[in-house]
Amino acid sequence: MIRPSDVFAVSTFVVVGGDAAGMSAASKAKRDDPDLEVVVFEQGEWVSYGACGLPYYIKGEIQSLEDLVSVTPDEFRRERDIDLRTGHEVVDIDPSNRVVTARSDDGEVKQEYDHLLVATGAEAVMPPIEGLDRTGVYTLGSMSDGKDLREYVGRARSEGDLQQPDRGPACQFLETCNGPIGIVGGGYIGVEMAEALAANGFEVHLFQRGDRILKQFSEATSEAVLDHLADQDVAVYLGAEVNELAGDDRVETVLTGDDRVPVDMVLVGTGVRPRTGLAEDAGIELGETGAIATDAYRQTNLPDVYAAGDCAEAEHVVTGEPAYVPLALTANRHGRAIGQTVAGALTEGGGIAGTAAVKAFEMEAARAGILDHETAREAGFEPMTDTIEAKSRAGYYPEGGTVRVTLAVDRPSGRVLGGSLTSEYGEGAVHRSHVLVGAVTEGITVDELSNYDLAYAPPFNTTWDPVLTAAKVVAGQR
Repeated sequence: MIRPSDVFAVSTFVVVGGDAAGMSAASKAKRDDPDLEVVVFEQGEWVSYGACGLPYYIKGEIQSLEDLVSVTPDEFRRERDIDLRTGHEVVDIDPSNRVVTARSDDGEVKQEYDHLLVATGAEAVMPPIEGLDRTGVYTLGSMSDGKDLREYVGRARSEGDLQQPDRGPACQFLETCNGPIGIVGGGYIGVEMAEALAANGFEVHLFQRGDRILKQFSEATSEAVLDHLADQDVAVYLGAEVNELAGDDRVETVLTGDDRVPVDMVLVGTGVRPRTGLAEDAGIELGETGAIATDAYRQTNLPDVYAAGDCAEAEHVVTGEPAYVPLALTANRHGRAIGQTVAGALTEGGGIAGTAAVKAFEMEAARAGILDHETAREAGFEPMTDTIEAKSRAGYYPEGGTVRVTLAVDRPSGRVLGGSLTSEYGEGAVHRSHVLVGAVTEGITVDELSNYDLAYAPPFNTTWDPVLTAAKVVAGQR
């Protein structure tokens, strides 16, 4: 028997987390089903912002923090009819009664849900280093962090006690030379922030625990970027285990096993990990990567509970195994797919290829697929890798540079497993990586890749694109 209340019941979709995955899901669900009640809880004041742009805001290329915001909270509420509650931290999920509890300055509220998305993102990994709590130690995981660092850069350039002229070649074109600054971690954030800070006249010292920077890329790419950082007067310390950020109340020295480096400030950028505490407490299962496990539709082990973004894992297109790759496009794609599913159209979000790009001063680098031989062997492949260099444009064209391409393939089958590229900024390493994304996603062979009909015109390319040249070379070595 249908009760009158059932006929008019409105389904409620609750989202925990208001950034890429959460707001993409909320917007798509409301667009596809305007009658759906959509409630979003966000712990902070910012939503739908481009955290990837923070280094360029700190550098000064982006003038306003608000420029990183895609859609404002007011626009979500007024134009998209989404019940967005900023300043609300969800502290409990009760899956038995389908209720979440959120806490704000006004107290606790309870909200029932029919569908729930956990999009709690990631948090900075804080390594076991003594002195992390000292003044002058920063991280870059939020808009507030970006604001603090931008303010530090501004103070350093204006206060006399931090202005040290003639410190070195990196400062010769600047009115003041600030510094020195330590960066702990040689990944994306470390490399991008080295550029941002050096451009503001700081003497930059980058400490990497491992034997190379950008370890997600090929060794050839890591070496090329390392050499370029040296050309820009960034001091890089490889195999440098930072033991202590020493000083009194304020950090003054970075201590490693071999070095004592004086600093005025330290940025810790040693990676992120999924923020899963809330999910675990609710009985949501984690996967082997430590992130939330989901199926192809991003549903967790609990009915009508989804997870997406930097807190969740997804299937890698090469290995077919779960992987944790916390990047913006994945979060947006999977959030959008969940929104469609909740609105009634069951939608997969697609796998991940580990695609990424980074800019280091006048160099760009990109990667896709599987490059690490140990990872490839664990997935059942017999990997081989080679690196080539080729011109970015026709040799007779008056501009251009060099593109370095590394290809990893499975020796028996010839399947393309992954690739990594570097070039001068603007010479196409990043855009050429899109070809490799298609190759690893579709599982084509290196011989098939060598026959791709890529675009050619002298101002843009060589007759044989560097990726095609790399494919021919590797194919000939199998």
